[in-house]
Amino acid sequence: MKRRTFFLLTLALVMLACNLAPAQVRLPLARPEEAGLDSRRLSLLDEIIAGALERKDFPGGVLLVTRQGKVVWRKAYGHSQLVPEPAPMKLDMIFDLASLTKPIATATSIMILVERGELRLWERVKTYIPEFVPYIEEKGIPGEEVRLFHLLTHTSGLPPYTDPKEVAARYGDPCPTEVLVKQIAAIRKEYRPGEKFVYSCLNYIILAHIIKLVSGQDLAEFSRKNIFQPLGMSSTFFNPPPEVRSRCVPTEVIEGQPLRGVVHDPLARLQGGISGNAGLFSTADDLAIFAQMMLNHGVYRGVRILSPLAVDRMTEIFPHLKFAGRGFGWDLDSDYATVRGDLFGWTSYGHSGYTGTSIWIDPETATAVIFLTNRVHPDDKGEIISLRSKVANVVAASIIKK
Repeated sequence: MKRRTFFLLTLALVMLACNLAPAQVRLPLARPEEAGLDSRRLSLLDEIIAGALERKDFPGGVLLVTRQGKVVWRKAYGHSQLVPEPAPMKLDMIFDLASLTKPIATATSIMILVERGELRLWERVKTYIPEFVPYIEEKGIPGEEVRLFHLLTHTSGLPPYTDPKEVAARYGDPCPTEVLVKQIAAIRKEYRPGEKFVYSCLNYIILAHIIKLVSGQDLAEFSRKNIFQPLGMSSTFFNPPPEVRSRCVPTEVIEGQPLRGVVHDPLARLQGGISGNAGLFSTADDLAIFAQMMLNHGVYRGVRILSPLAVDRMTEIFPHLKFAGRGFGWDLDSDYATVRGDLFGWTSYGHSGYTGTSIWIDPETATAVIFLTNRVHPDDKGEIISLRSKVANVVAASIIKK
């Protein structure tokens, strides 16, 4: 009886320390020491985040850290919004993930189709989109064709973005994805495929359209049925339904109103909220499930989403394009990989999002760091890049038993 009382008391203290409610947690809870971390070192997270909030780098955020399949840190900080009136951040709030959409929804869906034998990454983009214009060599001679792996690794030669106002003026608002894709396909390619890494949202808009062409389902439906629903990620979706809008963290104020449950990215918004580059919404808890699935080589609680080999290919630098520092969807060593910090190893991988979101996963130490903020609220002037690195450093430094 005494042992049971002691266990319940210990569990209650862990929940209190991490600001947890039992019904909200799907990965098991643990004190940092139970997972090989030093809680004293880990507590420095509070100090550096408090400093950033004091500097007004961003209004607030949720930080969740897992180690060896257990939640060792889960806290909400600051405010979910400042306008029209301040409101506190809560642990179960839903964030606009921005570019985390790329690896979590789009690239994962592409790899599922690869596993099913429905497409292969060496196929030409033109196979699916006949209007896709190649790089034009000297004297107007068409160059090498772009392939799907070029889109996944941002080495297609496409520019970073295209003007949404120009697209809306020409094709209307909303603009069907297939119409936007034809416009992107006609854009002049700035580099030969495989010549240069240029991070481009356009690559993933095309990939999402290919997913629909192959599967008959748009990205929202395909990812829900094949990724999020099987994993039990019940707060992950495109276009959050009205009943959860109150839990959505507002982003930038547009035309006098903060965007709440409406995607921040203009091209995704132009497509009605479903896009391969942005549009996914989720919570830190749901992303912890996804991260654990990846750390488990594609399976979570008996549900397999990806094969071990697919996870390996997604999370290693593609050998034909080593200079890009990218896997199939995930970032390992590009100029955008500052989320890693300075201590996690070179097999670790992750991604960041424009709205202030990030995830970093380290197979070597079985650790995941999920840091979701609302740095674009209310005026798109927040700063998060430096803090992401510092958060990663504190978490990595707290790992004292591998």
